[in-house]
Amino acid sequence: MLPSSPGALLVIALLSGAAQAAEPPPVPRCAATARFDLATGAPEGAPDVCASADETTTFVFDSRVAVGAVEFQRGERLAHWALGQDGLSLYATPRADYLPGERVKATVRFADGAAPASTSFWLVGHAAKGTRRVEVFRQPRPPEVLKKERDEAQAEARQCQEDKARLLAAREGPGGLMGAAWLEVAGSLASLPLDGELKQHPANALGWDRAWSYSYTRTGEARPASVAVRLRLSNPGAEPWTLAGAVLVDSAGEEVALAAWQEAPIAAGGAGAVVVGTAREAAQLGCPCTLKLWEPSGPRTVTLGDVTFPAVDKARRDDGAATP
Repeated sequence: MLPSSPGALLVIALLSGAAQAAEPPPVPRCAATARFDLATGAPEGAPDVCASADETTTFVFDSRVAVGAVEFQRGERLAHWALGQDGLSLYATPRADYLPGERVKATVRFADGAAPASTSFWLVGHAAKGTRRVEVFRQPRPPEVLKKERDEAQAEARQCQEDKARLLAAREGPGGLMGAAWLEVAGSLASLPLDGELKQHPANALGWDRAWSYSYTRTGEARPASVAVRLRLSNPGAEPWTLAGAVLVDSAGEEVALAAWQEAPIAAGGAGAVVVGTAREAAQLGCPCTLKLWEPSGPRTVTLGDVTFPAVDKARRDDGAATP
């Protein structure tokens, strides 16, 4: 049972070093939007496209797909698929029990008979980060369009490097990013109980009985603010559960990678606390958000909807008064 002062408990846990930052898991590259240019030559082998359970991936083509010319290997692992009426789009939704690493091959044949006559993709299961849109081009595109896409890819790469730097910073020092920051007196901390507010996905492998969210702002210095969620999870399974990674998905579908802390694996039939957070202001996240947690290379995930963060009263300092 959690103490009546969850904010204080979090600070104490991080100070004592009980909650350690988890190693970032070896997650494959999963962009929200992927592009494949067949005009420059067919890819060597069918490329991988990240897919998540119960989330639709949309393929958009610049050439019509022939009617009846869509094939799936192991198509029974899809809950639904459909070819758009115009023949220029294909929608594929994996089943709710689609596993990380699971693979379904999709092959389409184009209606005009020109080369390449067909193309294939592997829908590769990912615990949390499916690709939402896949753009496939058979026709040559103007140089300015290609330049725009290169600029966007470079900007995304820079953002990934910044996110990686934040995650690495979160693992340094006693207690990590939040532990070091929230122990400073020159800051404001707010907490919000989420009990009764969260929506639990029916396929969740673990249950939860208590949840709190936190917002912290450092006063007077150009340091990033941070937010966090602390969950008490129960494991009904026969094997321990270890937190490997987490993302927060906002209402627009944008994903933010989170640093993760866990005191110890949650034993079979037992319960335990996890903490996830990021160096972002709550206002930047566009919540209510969806929180997704997963284990290393395993099928057991936790998805919770309607996560929100409290506003920080900057007139109050983190001297204990801000903690309920």
